[in-house]
Amino acid sequence: MAVLAFGGVFLLGNTIGGGGAGGQTTIVVIARQAIPIRHVITDADLDTEKVSGNFTSSNNTYSNKSDVLNLISEIQITKGSVITADMLAKDLGLVPAGSAPAYLPLASGYVAMTIPTGEQQGVAGHISVGDYITVVASANVTIFNPTATVPKVISKTVFTNVHIIGLGPASAGVQAAGGVNTGSSSATTSGITSSLTIELTQCDAEYFIWFLNNTTIRYTLESFHDYLQAPTDPDPTCPTVVTAKGVSQTQVDARYKFTAL
Repeated sequence: MAVLAFGGVFLLGNTIGGGGAGGQTTIVVIARQAIPIRHVITDADLDTEKVSGNFTSSNNTYSNKSDVLNLISEIQITKGSVITADMLAKDLGLVPAGSAPAYLPLASGYVAMTIPTGEQQGVAGHISVGDYITVVASANVTIFNPTATVPKVISKTVFTNVHIIGLGPASAGVQAAGGVNTGSSSATTSGITSSLTIELTQCDAEYFIWFLNNTTIRYTLESFHDYLQAPTDPDPTCPTVVTAKGVSQTQVDARYKFTAL
């Protein structure tokens, strides 16, 4: 598949801007910038261009950027290439393991961490790769102040816009963007996964682990209208992994102010 897709990139790229030998002209979606393998497609990755040639009669290309958003690149796509359905998948689990790189497409200074999920905790399986979630933690105030005379449980949003970059275990029967089923089942399924892989700074990873170990956490799925672009630059508050220095209930309460409620 990757070989065929790369061949398509070369052939189709020569027709951009009306440079073909005539024939039908149409609008197609192209790569505004280089797109790495396993990347969740965003609006910033895409542009449109008028092209001409026999290939424009194929249903393998896209005419609207919205049709490509949130799909996942199965190959590395060169800047300016016409994007075709055989380059994309609907689920990260479909990207062949042999062609996947040895690294995740993380921004500088960010790390990947896997967190547990389930039906109620994880919005009944509606969380997918490329989504953004919000994390709510519920804790007894005595965790922060053991001498509190009136114990009470506080629920508080502790993380927002957490980027989902992986699901596990991998779903069976997922579909490529071109509509070809793979896996043991002929039906496309997403199922209830047991874990989510998220992108965050090492500093936030320490806080997240503290909440996992000491509180009850739930996830909410954000509206796609509120999604942010995936990070591309280091977070100035935690630019590298060595910035993280550890956290305890003292740092957690100072940051999130549980005892102030």
